[in-house]
Order: sequence, then structure tokens, then C-alpha cells
Amino acid sequence: MRIDHVVYAAEQDGLVATSKRLGEQLGVDVVDGGLHPRFGTRNVVIPLSHHRFIEVVEPLDHPASDKAPFGQAVKACSENGGGWLGWVVEVRDLAKAEARVGREAAPGNRHRPDGVEITWKQLGVKGLMADPQVPFFIHWDDEAQHPSHDGSADADLKSLQIAGSPDRVREWLGLTGEPGVDRDEWEPEVGFDFAAPHGTPGLMSVTFETSKGSITI
Repeated sequence: MRIDHVVYAAEQDGLVATSKRLGEQLGVDVVDGGLHPRFGTRNVVIPLSHHRFIEVVEPLDHPASDKAPFGQAVKACSENGGGWLGWVVEVRDLAKAEARVGREAAPGNRHRPDGVEITWKQLGVKGLMADPQVPFFIHWDDEAQHPSHDGSADADLKSLQIAGSPDRVREWLGLTGEPGVDRDEWEPEVGFDFAAPHGTPGLMSVTFETSKGSITI
């Protein structure tokens, strides 16, 4: 289990302008990710080092964006001005997460502009909508098609600042705190800074190490 990517909802000037602005801040070229037909969204990928990426996403004018939980979450965040929507954890065994969340993972897919179809399974978007401090889970069907491989990766995700409770996040992830146990489940490569929420809990900011130095967005 590891942090896979962070999700940023397009601001009011749209997906292209938002992703270009973020890419320029980090000194990384952005990559058109294509459409999510099941979710009613489209995305742009900003590749990062260590098998991670930023997903910049916006809703489509399509019924799926009102029906699919991910489309609903993206649409609500974009309509509120955009910004950090949440963070995503990659898991090797979805069955454990399914047992904790109490539902089965949903299939996801998108078609890159070159026609290649990327497929995965994801779980917990409804949990994110109810409690935005927690991540949702993902399992890629083919790691060779992971979005971090799509372009240059000259920035590294270093830490997340979350308004919320570390105990709540650990509970959601199924971490026990027992020495020698969590290490098998969690790869602590990214730092966490928790703050007491003043309003809705959620992902407040993300810090990256770049060729320009440390940058917090």
C-alpha cells in the first residue's frame, strides 16, 4: 500500500489552463490523459518520480458526471472553484480494502489520445465524498501503463497537509500501529502533516521537491 497519486479539480478557467499552470509551477510537462467514459470526466496527467503523478480532472457535460461518485465529486469540487480533491492509495490486494469499506471495487477506464485503453479498479470514492480527509483506493490492471510513465518526471511528491485526524486516516487504511505489522502494509515514503480542521476536513496542500526547490501548492 502506497500513495499513488493526488487529484486536483480544474479551476474555473478549465482543465487545460489549470494543468498548464500547475505544470509550470513544478517544471514538468503535462500529458493529455483522455476521457473517463464511466465517470463523465477527463484528465491531464503530471508525471512525478517514484511511480506517482498528479491527476488534474474536470467534469464533462455528460449524464455520467451526475451518476458516478467520482464524477459527482469532481463536479462539486470544480463548481466550488477547484483545487485539491483528494489523494489515492495503490493497494496490492483490494479484497482487504473491500472488506473494510463494505463494498466491491468499481472498474475504471480511460482512452489516451493515442487510443490505448488504461484500466483499473477503484474503491472508496463515496468515503472520500463523506469524509474528504481519507483517500480512495486503486489497483492498476497493468502497471506497465501506469500514468507516471507517460512523460518526464522531474518532481517528487514529498508531503501532504491534511485537515483531519491521523487516527481516522489510519483506521480507514486498516493500519494497526503494531510494530512490524504496518511496515508490511504501508510504505511511508511521503510525509504527513495533520491540522485541526476549521470547516470541512480534507487535503489542504501538497509539497513537492523540484528542480526549482521545494514548492507547496
